[in-house]
Amino acid sequence: MNQTPKNFEELEARITADYPSLSRRLQQTARFLLDHPQEVAFATVAKLAQEAEVTPSTLIRFANSCGFKGFSEMQQLFRSRLVDELPNYTERIRAVRSATGETPDSTQLLWEFAEANREALEQLPGRIDPKNLEQALEILEQASAIHVLGARRSFVVASYMTYALHHIEKRAFLVNGLGGMYGEQVRAIGPEDALIAVSFSPYAEESRQAAEQACHRGVPMVVITDSSLSPLARLADVALVVHEAEVKSFRGLTASLCLAQTLAIALGMRKDKAREQASRPDDEERA
Repeated sequence: MNQTPKNFEELEARITADYPSLSRRLQQTARFLLDHPQEVAFATVAKLAQEAEVTPSTLIRFANSCGFKGFSEMQQLFRSRLVDELPNYTERIRAVRSATGETPDSTQLLWEFAEANREALEQLPGRIDPKNLEQALEILEQASAIHVLGARRSFVVASYMTYALHHIEKRAFLVNGLGGMYGEQVRAIGPEDALIAVSFSPYAEESRQAAEQACHRGVPMVVITDSSLSPLARLADVALVVHEAEVKSFRGLTASLCLAQTLAIALGMRKDKAREQASRPDDEERA
């Protein structure tokens, strides 16, 4: 039994391989989907069915034939493809307007982003394994200094994490690659230090190389990423997987920032508790 495609390339290969055995209607559907990937990424089932000249149930049946539970699950692969190929926001906005024929007003967009991020935050505690969270805190607590890496979109999370660590009086350094010196900054990580690497699909090459270098040097590493299949997850001592909100191919950072804040504050509480326990013997001896 064929596995469900995990990305657009696998889906395209699956459709191409299965095409000769499909019914005439499903072949018509397959041609439309591959010829109009941009429209498929955003339009509703009803609109796509009308343009493809098939029924909505045919689209759903086609998705099922590829191993998906529903059409929206397959549609997500088309959206991911667009995100990877159109990193420029202007191009994505143009793609959304072209595919949907709509220009949502600012209030509508605000509601959509707020609702999507609310759902992402509600799901976050259930997605993070408490054991992984505690393991990550153990690594960070024992580290002499924490180096934080995040390129491109992930830089926002990495810079906030560094800021928060400074404010709980934990030595922290932002691996920002200034002057293209990612390699030099990673080599500056000491044997008693730790690395937090933040990276989301399509996973910046700078982050991959820096994480591989740190792993090769045996640096304890906590990774914040969006999939257990992330190339950085397999390098990590512990990987914390976050699923962010997505609206019209624009992904948020709300859940990742919430996780970063949780790590920093929880680490600060551990430090405060350790200081309190360390001071008790002295107090008892003076008494």
